[in-house]
Amino acid sequence: MSQSLLRAADAAVAVDLSHTTACFSVSALADPGLLPRLLEPFAKRGLVPSALYARQHGEDVSVDIQVDGLGQEQAAMIGRGMRQIFGVDVVLVSQRVSA
Repeated sequence: MSQSLLRAADAAVAVDLSHTTACFSVSALADPGLLPRLLEPFAKRGLVPSALYARQHGEDVSVDIQVDGLGQEQAAMIGRGMRQIFGVDVVLVSQRVSA
């Protein structure tokens, strides 16, 4: 691997977490206890979401959660945990980096 590719890979790994936002998009069965169960993994880690949006569509609900300063590995781990919650159909995890 060339030196320039190695430096580019190192720069990609060294992302400043203060400029990152982890985004979670959840589709689940509408249930009164769903939101507290989705927020629990963040509370256990002392994290407060920077944005939370939930909308019911008939018997389903879509929930979008954003958390500033959360690394990709930790976001992936939280996403895997969310997929284990009863009634959750889909969890998409993405990372947004701002300049």
